[in-house]
Amino acid sequence: MSGIVERIRPSRGEPEGALVLFHGRGADEHDLLPIIEVLDPEQRLVGVTPRAPLDLGTGGWHWYVVPRVGYPDEPTFMASVALLDDWLDGLPDRIGVPEERIVLGGFSQGCVMAYAMALAANRTPPAALLAMVGFVPHVAQHPLDLVSDDRPPVTIVHGSIDPVIDVSFGRAARDELLAAGMDVTYRETPVTHTIDAAWLPDLRHQIGMALRID
Repeated sequence: MSGIVERIRPSRGEPEGALVLFHGRGADEHDLLPIIEVLDPEQRLVGVTPRAPLDLGTGGWHWYVVPRVGYPDEPTFMASVALLDDWLDGLPDRIGVPEERIVLGGFSQGCVMAYAMALAANRTPPAALLAMVGFVPHVAQHPLDLVSDDRPPVTIVHGSIDPVIDVSFGRAARDELLAAGMDVTYRETPVTHTIDAAWLPDLRHQIGMALRID
């Protein structure tokens, strides 16, 4: 495990919020920077992409070991949660954006970490959650809160023919959060393990609604 390395793309003027995206397994902090530019082309937000801390010697960086899809290895998952807790606690001061104006999101394994941080029982919720191709992690040592009044709005997107994280995980996340009374937008398209351009309008809309920007 290493510490959290980050890339920060500043806003063009005074920031109206921030967008934090967690990359997937085997990638790095550069991977989702192009998505930030697409979701925030006017650069009204500070864009932040942290690098996962785990080097498995197989190329790229990882948030946790994967013994089986849907079941994160608890020791490595909890180690990343602890690092992200500290990192997120210090982020508002570093970027000049209050915690409640930060949108969290992620792709694949990074989506799992975004769920973990956005729904953590012991954290202030973000402005919104962008859940791209992942699942809600249920790890004994990391309790989630799905029922408090201040839970964030969530946009879930998933490919219906994804061979890596089956679409059943996205549907299960949708159903679980809806049953808990959360505000959920769900979009599914016939793509594999990728970010479909067709999802981007929904993600942009979620950011705009959550931060109350046009």
